[in-house]
Amino acid sequence: MMKTLSPPITTSRSQRLYQGFKAYRLDRVWLTIGLILLALAALDQPQLPATLAFVSKAALNTFGFLLLSVGLTAYAKASGVDNLISRAFSGPPLLAVVSAALMGAVSPFCSCGVIPIIVALLAMGVPLAPVMAFWLASPLMDPSMFIMTSATLGLEFAVAKTMIAVSIGLLGGWGAFMLTRQGWITDVLKDGVGNGGCAGSKIRTPKPVVWAFWKDSSRLSTALASFKTNALFLVKWLLLAFVLESLMVAYLPRDLIAQVAGGTGFMPVLLATLVGIPSYLNGYAALPLVSGLMGQGLSPGASMAFLVAGGVTSLPAAMAVWAVARARVFAAYLGFAFLGALASGVLFGLWKA
Repeated sequence: MMKTLSPPITTSRSQRLYQGFKAYRLDRVWLTIGLILLALAALDQPQLPATLAFVSKAALNTFGFLLLSVGLTAYAKASGVDNLISRAFSGPPLLAVVSAALMGAVSPFCSCGVIPIIVALLAMGVPLAPVMAFWLASPLMDPSMFIMTSATLGLEFAVAKTMIAVSIGLLGGWGAFMLTRQGWITDVLKDGVGNGGCAGSKIRTPKPVVWAFWKDSSRLSTALASFKTNALFLVKWLLLAFVLESLMVAYLPRDLIAQVAGGTGFMPVLLATLVGIPSYLNGYAALPLVSGLMGQGLSPGASMAFLVAGGVTSLPAAMAVWAVARARVFAAYLGFAFLGALASGVLFGLWKA
């Protein structure tokens, strides 16, 4: 019996186009920028050139700081400076809290990106106190963030936020030490949580720092790749922030922010902290927005509270912590973040009053 051969499978032009469309994933940030500009063109044409001019001016003003920021990040990545992180957790717990908080203030991790490092440390048996210090301080400040904060909000604001990052790390670290010593926290990680995956290798097997990384072709390639990746990352987020800031200036009544969160009292700071805790906004993008809000009447104390609260944690970061840590550790993490942001806003507001 002759076997019937099935016809060859062919792909139509429409199928190829559809597959190509699926393969090309348009970045949501660029898509959002494009949709906003299209909406302006359709609904408010006079505002479109005003927004483009606003964004261009803001981008030019921060271009030099952006290059310096990205360059520092690329150097840290290629030289292996980030491997020094493992040395911050040795020694007596109370002293380790200090070094971990200081290390956190210079390490380039966001509230979500720091989670694998934290899991690796805890799984290796590092005490919760220095880990909590690093956990809270790390997302708030690093050299790149310091440069961009100085460029956007001023040197005084950047220095104050750096001091706040270390202080919140100390608050959380020493607080976690007391909670552990009193027996309120015993087990830290949930059952079955791993050791941090590839992120844990920086802790388990730290490699030596190569300061003159450009002599190694592979490290030079790492630096160039890091520079490109971080430059594109920062550019898209800053452009989105500048676009949103221009809309805020154009459409938000100037006295609204002053009425809701203006002044130097306690309530504006509390409100900014409560809004900042769950907010999911890239720390670099938050800077121009906060600058614009301050121009609209947001008090310095409330501005600092919002930046700190949004930097330490966010809804995605909180979900990640909940997935790996036990309930009491999760409660301590949120509690220290809230208290630190609130206190920083109040104290900075008094300083600026």
